[in-house]
Amino acid sequence: MLILAALAAGESVVSGLLEGEDVMHTAAALRCLGAEVERSDGRWHVHGRGVGGLQEPPGILDFGNAGTGARLLMGALASHPFVSFFDGDESLRRRPMARVAAPVERMGAQIVARSGVRLPLAVIGTSSPVPIRYELPVASAQVKSAILLAGLNTPGTTEVVEPVATRDHTERLLRHFGAEITMEETDGGGASTVLTGQPELTAREVTVPGDPSSAAFLVVAALLCPDAEVTIEQVCVNPRRIGLYDILREMGADIAFANPRSVSGEDVADIKVRASALTGVDVPPERAPSMIDEYPVLGVAAACARGVTRLRGLAELRVKESDRLAAMARGLQSCGVAVQETEDGLTIEGAPAPPGGARITTDLDHRIAMAFLVMGVATRHPVEIDDGRTIATSFPGFTELLNGLGARITAAS
Repeated sequence: MLILAALAAGESVVSGLLEGEDVMHTAAALRCLGAEVERSDGRWHVHGRGVGGLQEPPGILDFGNAGTGARLLMGALASHPFVSFFDGDESLRRRPMARVAAPVERMGAQIVARSGVRLPLAVIGTSSPVPIRYELPVASAQVKSAILLAGLNTPGTTEVVEPVATRDHTERLLRHFGAEITMEETDGGGASTVLTGQPELTAREVTVPGDPSSAAFLVVAALLCPDAEVTIEQVCVNPRRIGLYDILREMGADIAFANPRSVSGEDVADIKVRASALTGVDVPPERAPSMIDEYPVLGVAAACARGVTRLRGLAELRVKESDRLAAMARGLQSCGVAVQETEDGLTIEGAPAPPGGARITTDLDHRIAMAFLVMGVATRHPVEIDDGRTIATSFPGFTELLNGLGARITAAS
């Protein structure tokens, strides 16, 4: 959202922005690139520089743990004729960037990085970007969005073809800001997105709905607590983002989307949740793109469900902020849950009220940290995490909110 506002002409006003550390690092990077990004009166005001108008930063762009911000700006800056240096924290430095480097280098940029194409790296943008048709080897909304952002300042049409349709927030926002963009389904559940380059993006007022990935932690906590009933208002229910909610319903969850509406081009609803007895299910690999960030908390739900849940096709989880498959398997086992880890999945034999009583190593991963705090509301003995500081990267106020709903999360002495 902030990146597109920075590439639009005029002042955009953004309400409802999730003010996590990832967003703050991205905002700081945009300021270094010449955009005016300020918060006042509870809203964000972005004075954009127009397509192709970002300027060479005076120093290193520090993204902290913001993998999305880093990858998207790698794309945006690939078609700007200057050099930018990217860096991040220990966790972000482990994450692969080759999947973005490959297409933007085909468009004319150069990426200079250490072995494995990881941060720190340099983006040497091109003054003569070339439009491409790029077939994603692995479905990735981040890579797709990076290519589209590079295509904004590229003459002609840029096309991205996905083997499986992923989240389309960038496409919807591009259309909202005035870009010419078409989206079509392809055979086998894929999608093709075509962007006409060098548009005049116009500043807009935007209301950002609640993040369904963040809401998922509260939803699962409510499902696992006897007699709980929770309503989470104004959450994005984009059809390409609600895979977890579909799976939870298949497991027996009482979840309803109330008051459906459209906000700034996105599908929005209030999510109503009631405590439910869950049953294990098989989750097919094709569901992954619609819920890739939700698997840690789904693993917790599966651990507290009767029967076996099988999660497959998840090799992508090994290159997130941590190896999430290994972290989930290790953490669930330490809480007394029977888990079998495979190269690309987990088989979890669940039961209501697992033992718990473990101290979880989070590997600097905010979603692992939040998932096991949620598990602690359902286990017979408390669950402890080794480090909760990373939670602020995506969900500031998480522990206070969960405590306000009746949980008991305390800092270890």
